[in-house]
Amino acid sequence: MVALALGIAALLPSPQAWSQEAPHGMVSIYHVAPGKHLEFLRWNAARDAASVEAGIGPTQWYAHLDGDSWDYVGISPATTEAQDNQVDAILKRNRLTTGFKASLEFRTMITSHTDTYAIGPTTAAALIDSAK
Repeated sequence: MVALALGIAALLPSPQAWSQEAPHGMVSIYHVAPGKHLEFLRWNAARDAASVEAGIGPTQWYAHLDGDSWDYVGISPATTEAQDNQVDAILKRNRLTTGFKASLEFRTMITSHTDTYAIGPTTAAALIDSAK
C-alpha cells in the first residue's frame, strides 16, 4: 500500500529532484469503518478548511475505485509545530475538536490507517539522479 501511495504522489504536478528543497509531505492511507464514509469526509473537509485558512493548503484526496482494500489516500504537506498550533486555534475557534479528543473522535470513523512521510512530487529520473 505504501508503494501505491508513493506512486500516486509521483503523479502530482511540479516534479522536483530529491533534495532538501523538495517539498515533504504526509501520505496517509485510510480504511474507513462501514457506514462512516460521509462522516469521515466531512470531518476531514472541516480540517482542510482550517488548513487553507492557515495558509497551508488542503490535503489532496484520492478515493478508491477498484483494486486494493483502502478507501482513501490523502497527501498533505508536512507542517511545522507553529503551523499545527495555528490550525488548532482555527479549529477551536470553529468549535471543532483538537488534540487527543480529536484523535479519539477520528478513530470512530476508521478501521485502520497508515501515515508515511515522503518527499515529492518527483520523477523516477530525478530519483536516479539523486542516487549518483
